[in-house]
Amino acid sequence: MAGLTKDTPHPVEIKLHQQSRILDITFSDGRTFHYTCEFLRVHSPSAEVSGHAPGQEVLQTGKKTVNIRKIEPVGHYAIQLNFTDGHNTGLYSWDLLYKYGLNQDTMWQRYLQRLQETGASRDPVSRPPTLTPNHSCK
Repeated sequence: MAGLTKDTPHPVEIKLHQQSRILDITFSDGRTFHYTCEFLRVHSPSAEVSGHAPGQEVLQTGKKTVNIRKIEPVGHYAIQLNFTDGHNTGLYSWDLLYKYGLNQDTMWQRYLQRLQETGASRDPVSRPPTLTPNHSCK
């Protein structure tokens, strides 16, 4: 939020498409950016994801199908996104969202590269069904 000035473009329309998991934001300068929910989740500005200093970022995996459950305004400078995986920390300020829009392709390619380097996946981890002991054996 340190980058907010009177000249910072601000959203004039925010629209969530839940089926396609796309968040469209149109800014006051006429630019519209289309963010996937996955992109916003894996690039959350929260300390849990971004760390407290450069180099402390935590690679987010298994977020391919994540969606946004709720969008909450924070003053006149940001939104807080509540994701379907339970993540709801981190404030997405107008300047951050604008920067993300301008740099989305580069950020996304870097994320995919990091996944590949670590052998991680965008796909959610499927858990085996829980087995219930059969107590009727005699």
